[in-house]
Amino acid sequence: MIVIPAIDLKEGKCVRLEQGLMEKDTVYSDDPAAMARHWQDEGGELLHLVDLDGAFAGVPKNREAIRAIVAAVDIPTELGGGIRDLATIKAYLELGIDRVILGTVAKENPALVNEACRQFPGHIVVGIDAKGGKVAVRGWAEVTEKLAVDLAWEMEGFGVSAIIYTDIARDGMMQGPNLEATKTLAEAISIPVIASGGVSSIEDIRNLITIEASGIEGVITGKAIYTGSLNLREAVALTRQSRD
Repeated sequence: MIVIPAIDLKEGKCVRLEQGLMEKDTVYSDDPAAMARHWQDEGGELLHLVDLDGAFAGVPKNREAIRAIVAAVDIPTELGGGIRDLATIKAYLELGIDRVILGTVAKENPALVNEACRQFPGHIVVGIDAKGGKVAVRGWAEVTEKLAVDLAWEMEGFGVSAIIYTDIARDGMMQGPNLEATKTLAEAISIPVIASGGVSSIEDIRNLITIEASGIEGVITGKAIYTGSLNLREAVALTRQSRD
C-alpha cells in the first residue's frame, strides 16, 4: 500500500474542499507545481490530481496547472475531474499524465469506460464516490440508486486498472476512512482499490494497513498533509515498512 498525496486544483490554485462543496474551499498554494515537487520530496510515489472546476463544468479547466505539475515531477500522476470523452483522455495521456480517472461518466456512460480501457489499456482508473453505499455523481451533487459495489464489479469487467473509493460523508472531515465499506468493496472485486476520504492521522494509515490484504493498493490523503495532522514522510515510511 502506498500513500498518495492529493492536489486539488481550483482556478489554478491548490485547494481543499470540505465534503466536496466548492464554496467551502481553503487555498493552500497558488503554485501547484511547487506543491507537487514538495510532496515528491517528502516521499510521495504517485500524485493524485483533481481538476475541481472541470468536475463541476464537465470539461477540463486547469490544463496549464496540470501541465506545470507534470513537468515539475518525476513520479507518476493520475488525474480526474471533468473527463467525459476519449479525446480528453488522449490529450491528458499525451500531456504526460500516467492514469486518467473517470468518475461521473462511469455511471452515466459505461460504454465510454469500456472503449477507453480498450484504447488505453493500463491507463484508466475509475473513481467511485459513495454515500451510504450508493454512487454519487456530478461533483457529489447527486446520489444515485446504484450500489458502489455493483458499479465496481461492472468496471472490473471492462478492464480498469483500479478503483478509487471515496466515502464522501468523510472527505475533508478528518474523521478517519470508512474501513468497513472500503474492505467490503475491495473483497468484492479482484482489481486494486485505493482508499480515499477522511484520513487524518498516522493511526488511520495503520488501520488501513490491517485491511491491505483485502486488495487495498493505496490511500489518498489531502487535507491531513496540508494541515500537518499527518506527516507524509512518516506515513510513507510506515507503509514501506509494511511492504518489507
